[in-house]
Amino acid sequence: MTQPAEAMILDLLSKLPPGKSIGPEEVARAMDSDAWHRALPRVKEAAKGMARAGALVILRHNKPADPDRFKGVWRMRLP
Repeated sequence: MTQPAEAMILDLLSKLPPGKSIGPEEVARAMDSDAWHRALPRVKEAAKGMARAGALVILRHNKPADPDRFKGVWRMRLP
């Protein structure tokens, strides 16, 4: 279930100025500061689903990335 991750992503993104982005580790740390590494897969799955639905944009090298094909370091921002 990714609903807590989705809610945290939206909460953190809503606090940013337009055009700014966040990394998945920021979301994971906000969800569970002690075991944030374990939350990273949930954050990634939530972000992928939200990107497919058009609720956010996944970025690689500061450019939009395909939510089904990206690898490596990534960030997310509101569309």
